[in-house]
Amino acid sequence: MHPRDAVDAVLADMRDHRITADGTGLFNATRHIGLLCHLAAGLAADTEYQLAPNSRGLPPAETLAQSAGHLGRAIAHYTQALTPLVCLATPGAQDTLQKQLDALDHHSRLRVHLDHVGVALKAVRVGLDVPHRPVAASPSATAPVPVPAAQHRRRA
Repeated sequence: MHPRDAVDAVLADMRDHRITADGTGLFNATRHIGLLCHLAAGLAADTEYQLAPNSRGLPPAETLAQSAGHLGRAIAHYTQALTPLVCLATPGAQDTLQKQLDALDHHSRLRVHLDHVGVALKAVRVGLDVPHRPVAASPSATAPVPVPAAQHRRRA
C-alpha cells in the first residue's frame, strides 16, 4: 500500500471511531494510538528503503521522514489525551460539584490534545499529497555508501 493510501485508511478509521468522553472513547483512543504507531513504523521503514534507489514510486525520503515525525506528534498528543479520558470515563467522576468543575477542565484538555492530533495528521496528509517524481532506477546509478567517521581520521 502506498503511504498516502495507508494514511487515508487510518484517517477514515479515525473518522468512523470518534473519541468520546466515556469508556468507548478511551478504547478508541488506544486503538488509534496503535494504528498510528504501526503507520509511523511503516513510514520509517519506507524512509530507509527510499535511501537506496528503488522503483516503488515512494515519496522522497525527506517527505517520508517528516511525515513519520508528524505521526509521532499525533501519537504524543493522543497519549496525553489518555489522562483526561480516564478521568472522564471513571464511574462516579461527576458526583459532586467539584468533580463537575474538574470534568470541565478534563474536557478542555481533551479537546486541546485532539485538536493538536488533527493538526499533526493534516500535516502528514498534506506532506504526502505533494506530487513527486518517481526515481528511475538505472543500472549505472549506485547508492552512495556512507563512510564511518572512524575512517575519516588519520592515524598518527
